[in-house]
Amino acid sequence: MKLCRTLVIGSLPLAMAACTATPSTPTATGPAYTCCEAADINRDYQPGQTLTVHWIVVPGKLSTGSPAHEVELNARLSGPYATVSDLKTASGQDPAGGSTFTADPIRPSGQTGEQPVSSILIPLAAAPGYYNLITSVTEAPASHGGASVIHVVPKP
Repeated sequence: MKLCRTLVIGSLPLAMAACTATPSTPTATGPAYTCCEAADINRDYQPGQTLTVHWIVVPGKLSTGSPAHEVELNARLSGPYATVSDLKTASGQDPAGGSTFTADPIRPSGQTGEQPVSSILIPLAAAPGYYNLITSVTEAPASHGGASVIHVVPKP
């Protein structure tokens, strides 16, 4: 009886290794997403305006009957920072006394021709300065993202 338990327990790590040692190769790849069109970030914004993030879609192939390609696109704006240098040295940390404005998450379907857009309303009370636009693409089992500098100027 003891020998049987030892054999079963002793072979468990081998059985587990055999199950995880050979990753499966995906048979289908959905589209990839990145942020964003230059016109979205290469301009000044004023409080009360909406920052629109037009996600760039790189087409992929989904075979018929393949599982749904689950992706979530997120965008948020945090600041203000007095200078671009202050923003960059903050290394992703929100400024003390600052604000964060967040777009609703987007879950694109992956259909051909789909052009996802995230919208962030810059409140009327937003202080002028430099804001960190942080974008992320999450798809199991990983995520990736980026950041851009957005300049908010006072209303005339």
